[in-house]
Amino acid sequence: MKAKHLLAAAALAVLFGGQARAEDATLDLVGPIADYKIYVSENLQKLVSDTQAFTDAVKAGDVEKAKSLFAPTRMSYEAIEPIAELFGDLDASIDSRADDYEAAEKDPAFPGFHRLEYGLWEQNSTEGLAPIADKLMADVNELNGLITNLTLPPEKVVGGAAALMEEVAATKISGEEDRYSHTDLWDFKANFDGSQKIFELVRPLIEQKEGDFVKKVADNFATVDTTLAKYKDGEGYQLYDKLSEEDRKVLATAVNTLAEDLSTLRAKLGLS
Repeated sequence: MKAKHLLAAAALAVLFGGQARAEDATLDLVGPIADYKIYVSENLQKLVSDTQAFTDAVKAGDVEKAKSLFAPTRMSYEAIEPIAELFGDLDASIDSRADDYEAAEKDPAFPGFHRLEYGLWEQNSTEGLAPIADKLMADVNELNGLITNLTLPPEKVVGGAAALMEEVAATKISGEEDRYSHTDLWDFKANFDGSQKIFELVRPLIEQKEGDFVKKVADNFATVDTTLAKYKDGEGYQLYDKLSEEDRKVLATAVNTLAEDLSTLRAKLGLS
């Protein structure tokens, strides 16, 4: 019996990549990870549904409808990006940018949301986009199936809270992702929501010992949320190219501060 218990503990430690406190950390995170899996599943279902409507509009040649659906469709993907990125090839096929291809926008290998974005905004046309739309829909369906059957790695989930904000701070704040539509603020909001969801799920595990840290992070989330709210426009957000350099600087400062604090979250939870 003793040998079985030792083997079980060792298996848990290997499974979740922990060291000294791996078993305790893993057991504590069972509930939050299960809740996060539900959150991911709900976003995936919405992503599938919204992508279907978006790609249908592209294939129907309805440029204006497709444009109106582009930003809200992407939000479900952006909210769960740390998990989507576990499948690198699919993530690249769904969400890569022109810079990743030798001939940039003219490269026939350039796929996914941003290839469709380029056609809709820069060419104001859906000509030739039907195969790309079909491939995007197939990729989203495949991603949904893979994640549905995936056991989420706790270190990836917890680390995702910081990763979402770090990516915004490091690259997205420049406006280089949604460079044709300038719908970047929708992406930022989704990244923010995904990061905050992870933090709120694990917060009870550290609140007693790390009260000051938890309050600081919660206040930082509130700051970013308030900053983003300034740019609300109806059901969506202002176009990012309308923001001044000062606006972008204020947003970048708030996001950077949040990302720096969240980068310590894994260690505080006993994950390597």
